[in-house]
Amino acid sequence: MIEVDRLSIRFAHDAPPVVDGVSFTVETGEAFGLVGESGCGKSTVLRALAGLNPEYGGEVRLDGLAMPHRRPRGFFKRVQMVFQDPYGSLHPRQTILAQLLEPLRNQGMRRSVAAAQDALDTVGLPRALSYRFPHQLSGGQRQRVAIARALMLRPDILLLDEPTSALDVSVQAEILNLLTTLRQTRGLTYLLVSHDLAVVAHMCDRLAVMQAGHIVDQLSAEQLRAGTLDHPYSRALLAASEAYGEGPRAPTPEASQERQVG
Repeated sequence: MIEVDRLSIRFAHDAPPVVDGVSFTVETGEAFGLVGESGCGKSTVLRALAGLNPEYGGEVRLDGLAMPHRRPRGFFKRVQMVFQDPYGSLHPRQTILAQLLEPLRNQGMRRSVAAAQDALDTVGLPRALSYRFPHQLSGGQRQRVAIARALMLRPDILLLDEPTSALDVSVQAEILNLLTTLRQTRGLTYLLVSHDLAVVAHMCDRLAVMQAGHIVDQLSAEQLRAGTLDHPYSRALLAASEAYGEGPRAPTPEASQERQVG
Protein backbone atom coordinates (compact mmCIF):
# COMPACT_ATOMS: atom_id res chain seq x y z
CA MET A 1 0.00 0.00 0.00
CA ILE A 2 2.82 2.43 0.90
CA GLU A 3 6.32 2.35 -0.59
CA VAL A 4 8.95 4.85 0.51
CA ASP A 5 12.10 4.77 -1.60
CA ARG A 6 15.27 6.65 -0.56
CA LEU A 7 13.40 9.51 1.08
CA SER A 8 15.68 12.44 1.93
CA ILE A 9 14.70 15.77 3.49
CA ARG A 10 16.66 18.95 4.22
CA PHE A 11 15.32 22.07 5.89
CA ALA A 12 17.77 24.30 3.98
CA HIS A 13 19.64 23.83 0.71
CA ASP A 14 23.08 23.75 2.34
CA ALA A 15 21.99 22.03 5.58
CA PRO A 16 22.69 18.37 6.35
CA PRO A 17 19.72 16.04 5.75
CA VAL A 18 17.37 15.40 8.66
CA VAL A 19 16.09 12.32 6.83
CA ASP A 20 18.63 10.49 4.70
CA GLY A 21 17.84 7.63 2.32
CA VAL A 22 14.89 6.17 4.22
CA SER A 23 13.16 3.21 2.53
CA PHE A 24 10.39 0.90 3.77
CA THR A 25 7.11 -0.65 2.68
CA VAL A 26 3.73 -1.05 4.39
CA GLU A 27 1.40 -3.80 3.22
CA THR A 28 -2.34 -3.33 2.74
CA GLY A 29 -4.13 -3.66 6.09
CA GLU A 30 -0.87 -3.66 8.05
CA ALA A 31 0.09 -1.46 10.99
CA PHE A 32 3.71 -0.38 10.61
CA GLY A 33 5.63 1.56 13.27
CA LEU A 34 8.44 4.10 13.04
CA VAL A 35 10.27 4.40 16.35
CA GLY A 36 13.28 6.30 17.63
CA GLU A 37 14.37 9.03 19.98
CA SER A 38 13.07 12.59 19.70
CA GLY A 39 14.61 14.43 16.76
CA CYS A 40 15.50 11.33 14.76
CA GLY A 41 13.27 12.36 11.83
CA LYS A 42 10.31 10.01 12.21
CA SER A 43 7.61 12.73 12.30
CA THR A 44 9.36 14.49 9.40
CA VAL A 45 8.92 11.30 7.36
CA LEU A 46 5.23 11.24 8.23
CA ARG A 47 4.70 14.89 7.22
CA ALA A 48 6.34 14.24 3.86
CA LEU A 49 4.11 11.23 3.26
CA ALA A 50 1.04 13.29 4.17
CA GLY A 51 1.97 15.97 1.63
CA LEU A 52 2.58 18.61 4.30
CA ASN A 53 6.20 18.93 3.22
CA PRO A 54 6.56 18.62 -0.57
CA GLU A 55 10.29 19.46 -0.50
CA TYR A 56 11.90 16.04 -0.40
CA GLY A 57 14.06 13.74 -2.46
CA GLY A 58 13.24 10.16 -3.33
CA GLU A 59 9.86 8.68 -4.15
CA VAL A 60 6.62 7.84 -2.37
CA ARG A 61 4.30 5.32 -4.01
CA LEU A 62 0.71 4.63 -3.04
CA ASP A 63 -0.76 1.34 -4.22
CA GLY A 64 2.08 1.14 -6.75
CA LEU A 65 1.58 4.66 -8.16
CA ALA A 66 4.25 7.34 -7.68
CA MET A 67 2.84 10.36 -5.85
CA PRO A 68 3.62 13.89 -7.06
CA HIS A 69 5.35 15.98 -4.43
CA ARG A 70 2.37 18.31 -4.30
CA ARG A 71 -0.44 15.89 -3.63
CA PRO A 72 -3.64 16.09 -5.70
CA ARG A 73 -6.86 16.70 -3.81
CA GLY A 74 -7.98 13.12 -4.36
CA PHE A 75 -4.96 11.86 -2.40
CA PHE A 76 -6.57 13.07 0.81
CA LYS A 77 -9.64 10.90 0.25
CA ARG A 78 -7.34 7.92 0.69
CA VAL A 79 -4.80 9.21 3.22
CA GLN A 80 -5.61 11.08 6.43
CA MET A 81 -3.45 12.07 9.39
CA VAL A 82 -4.10 12.14 13.13
CA PHE A 83 -1.78 14.57 14.91
CA GLN A 84 -0.05 14.31 18.25
CA ASP A 85 -1.62 17.23 20.09
CA PRO A 86 -5.42 17.01 20.51
CA TYR A 87 -5.37 20.54 21.96
CA GLY A 88 -3.73 22.04 18.88
CA SER A 89 -5.21 20.03 16.02
CA LEU A 90 -8.80 21.31 16.43
CA HIS A 91 -9.88 24.88 15.68
CA PRO A 92 -10.80 26.53 19.00
CA ARG A 93 -13.58 28.69 17.51
CA GLN A 94 -15.41 26.07 15.48
CA THR A 95 -17.92 23.56 16.77
CA ILE A 96 -17.10 19.87 16.58
CA LEU A 97 -19.76 19.49 13.88
CA ALA A 98 -18.17 22.18 11.70
CA GLN A 99 -14.78 20.51 11.99
CA LEU A 100 -16.16 17.10 11.07
CA LEU A 101 -17.83 18.57 7.99
CA GLU A 102 -14.69 20.40 6.83
CA PRO A 103 -13.09 17.42 5.01
CA LEU A 104 -16.31 16.97 3.01
CA ARG A 105 -16.31 20.66 2.08
CA ASN A 106 -12.63 20.51 1.06
CA GLN A 107 -13.38 17.61 -1.29
CA GLY A 108 -16.45 19.28 -2.79
CA MET A 109 -18.74 16.65 -1.28
CA ARG A 110 -22.19 17.17 0.20
CA ARG A 111 -21.91 18.07 3.87
CA SER A 112 -23.98 15.56 5.80
CA VAL A 113 -24.80 16.13 9.45
CA ALA A 114 -25.89 12.50 9.69
CA ALA A 115 -22.46 11.33 8.46
CA ALA A 116 -20.73 13.52 11.05
CA GLN A 117 -22.90 12.12 13.82
CA ASP A 118 -22.26 8.59 12.60
CA ALA A 119 -18.53 9.32 12.85
CA LEU A 120 -19.01 10.34 16.48
CA ASP A 121 -20.83 7.07 17.09
CA THR A 122 -17.92 5.19 15.53
CA VAL A 123 -15.38 6.68 17.96
CA GLY A 124 -17.64 6.27 21.00
CA LEU A 125 -18.73 9.86 21.54
CA PRO A 126 -22.30 11.09 22.14
CA ARG A 127 -23.87 13.02 19.29
CA ALA A 128 -24.66 15.92 21.63
CA LEU A 129 -20.96 16.82 21.58
CA SER A 130 -21.25 17.88 17.94
CA TYR A 131 -22.54 21.29 19.04
CA ARG A 132 -19.76 21.92 21.55
CA PHE A 133 -16.39 23.57 21.16
CA PRO A 134 -13.01 21.88 21.71
CA HIS A 135 -12.37 23.62 25.05
CA GLN A 136 -15.49 21.91 26.42
CA LEU A 137 -14.01 18.43 25.79
CA SER A 138 -11.34 16.40 27.58
CA GLY A 139 -8.07 15.52 25.87
CA GLY A 140 -9.22 11.99 25.14
CA GLN A 141 -12.49 13.25 23.66
CA ARG A 142 -10.63 15.71 21.46
CA GLN A 143 -8.42 12.96 20.10
CA ARG A 144 -11.52 10.86 19.39
CA VAL A 145 -12.91 13.84 17.45
CA ALA A 146 -9.63 14.06 15.50
CA ILE A 147 -9.94 10.38 14.63
CA ALA A 148 -13.60 10.86 13.63
CA ARG A 149 -12.59 13.75 11.38
CA ALA A 150 -9.92 11.58 9.75
CA LEU A 151 -12.56 8.92 9.06
CA MET A 152 -15.06 11.27 7.40
CA LEU A 153 -13.69 10.61 3.90
CA ARG A 154 -13.46 6.84 4.49
CA PRO A 155 -9.70 6.70 3.82
CA ASP A 156 -7.60 3.59 3.23
CA ILE A 157 -4.62 4.86 5.24
CA LEU A 158 -4.23 6.65 8.57
CA LEU A 159 -0.93 8.34 9.39
CA LEU A 160 -0.68 8.47 13.19
CA ASP A 161 1.80 10.92 14.71
CA GLU A 162 2.18 9.86 18.37
CA PRO A 163 -1.62 9.91 18.77
CA THR A 164 -1.61 9.10 22.51
CA SER A 165 1.54 10.77 23.86
CA ALA A 166 -0.33 13.84 25.15
CA LEU A 167 -2.96 11.77 27.00
CA ASP A 168 -3.22 10.17 30.43
CA VAL A 169 -2.21 6.50 30.58
CA SER A 170 -5.74 5.14 31.08
CA VAL A 171 -7.03 7.25 28.19
CA GLN A 172 -4.10 6.14 26.02
CA ALA A 173 -5.26 2.52 26.32
CA GLU A 174 -8.80 3.44 25.26
CA ILE A 175 -7.57 5.32 22.18
CA LEU A 176 -5.21 2.48 21.21
CA ASN A 177 -7.99 -0.09 21.53
CA LEU A 178 -10.28 2.14 19.44
CA LEU A 179 -7.62 2.40 16.71
CA THR A 180 -7.08 -1.36 16.77
CA THR A 181 -10.82 -2.00 16.40
CA LEU A 182 -11.11 0.49 13.53
CA ARG A 183 -8.27 -1.16 11.64
CA GLN A 184 -9.89 -4.56 12.01
CA THR A 185 -13.42 -3.47 11.07
CA ARG A 186 -12.49 -1.09 8.23
CA GLY A 187 -9.41 -2.78 6.81
CA LEU A 188 -7.31 0.32 7.37
CA THR A 189 -3.57 0.57 6.85
CA TYR A 190 -1.66 2.38 9.61
CA LEU A 191 1.70 4.08 9.69
CA LEU A 192 2.34 4.90 13.35
CA VAL A 193 5.12 7.16 14.63
CA SER A 194 5.95 6.74 18.31
CA HIS A 195 8.79 6.84 20.81
CA ASP A 196 6.86 4.46 23.09
CA LEU A 197 7.83 0.85 22.40
CA ALA A 198 4.86 -0.47 24.41
CA VAL A 199 2.48 1.33 22.05
CA VAL A 200 4.26 0.00 18.98
CA ALA A 201 4.36 -3.56 20.33
CA HIS A 202 0.61 -3.35 20.99
CA MET A 203 -0.42 -1.73 17.71
CA CYS A 204 1.99 -2.80 15.00
CA ASP A 205 2.88 -5.89 13.01
CA ARG A 206 6.34 -4.64 11.98
CA LEU A 207 8.48 -1.63 12.76
CA ALA A 208 11.52 0.31 11.64
CA VAL A 209 13.98 1.89 14.06
CA MET A 210 15.32 5.35 13.15
CA GLN A 211 18.49 7.01 14.38
CA ALA A 212 19.75 10.41 13.20
CA GLY A 213 17.65 10.39 10.04
CA HIS A 214 18.45 6.82 9.00
CA ILE A 215 16.60 3.53 9.38
CA VAL A 216 19.05 1.30 11.23
CA ASP A 217 16.85 -1.73 11.87
CA GLN A 218 13.60 -3.37 10.77
CA LEU A 219 11.96 -6.09 12.81
CA SER A 220 8.67 -7.70 13.75
CA ALA A 221 6.60 -6.88 16.80
CA GLU A 222 7.25 -10.44 18.02
CA GLN A 223 11.00 -9.76 18.02
CA LEU A 224 10.42 -6.54 19.94
CA ARG A 225 8.27 -8.24 22.57
CA ALA A 226 10.78 -11.07 22.93
CA GLY A 227 13.71 -8.65 23.09
CA THR A 228 15.60 -10.51 20.34
CA LEU A 229 17.13 -7.40 18.75
CA ASP A 230 20.36 -7.45 16.74
CA HIS A 231 21.27 -3.81 16.17
CA PRO A 232 23.05 -2.06 19.09
CA TYR A 233 20.83 1.04 18.86
CA SER A 234 17.66 -1.07 18.93
CA ARG A 235 18.93 -2.83 22.04
CA ALA A 236 19.84 0.51 23.65
CA LEU A 237 16.39 1.90 22.86
CA LEU A 238 14.72 -1.13 24.41
CA ALA A 239 16.93 -0.93 27.51
CA ALA A 240 16.13 2.77 27.94
CA SER A 241 12.43 2.03 27.53
CA GLU A 242 12.53 -0.67 30.19
CA ALA A 243 14.53 1.56 32.54
CA TYR A 244 11.66 4.07 32.46
CA GLY A 245 9.04 1.37 32.93
CA GLU A 246 7.87 1.51 29.30
CA GLY A 247 8.88 -1.97 28.21
CA PRO A 248 7.05 -3.45 25.22
CA ARG A 249 3.94 -4.67 27.03
CA ALA A 250 0.46 -4.17 25.64
CA PRO A 251 -1.37 -1.41 27.55
CA THR A 252 -4.64 -2.45 29.15
CA PRO A 253 -7.52 -0.07 29.91
CA GLU A 254 -8.32 0.47 33.57
CA ALA A 255 -11.79 -0.10 34.97
CA SER A 256 -12.30 3.65 35.13
CA GLN A 257 -13.41 5.16 31.86
CA GLU A 258 -12.53 8.64 30.67
CA ARG A 259 -15.03 11.17 31.93
CA GLN A 260 -17.66 12.13 29.38
CA VAL A 261 -18.71 15.77 29.27
CA GLY A 262 -22.46 16.26 29.22
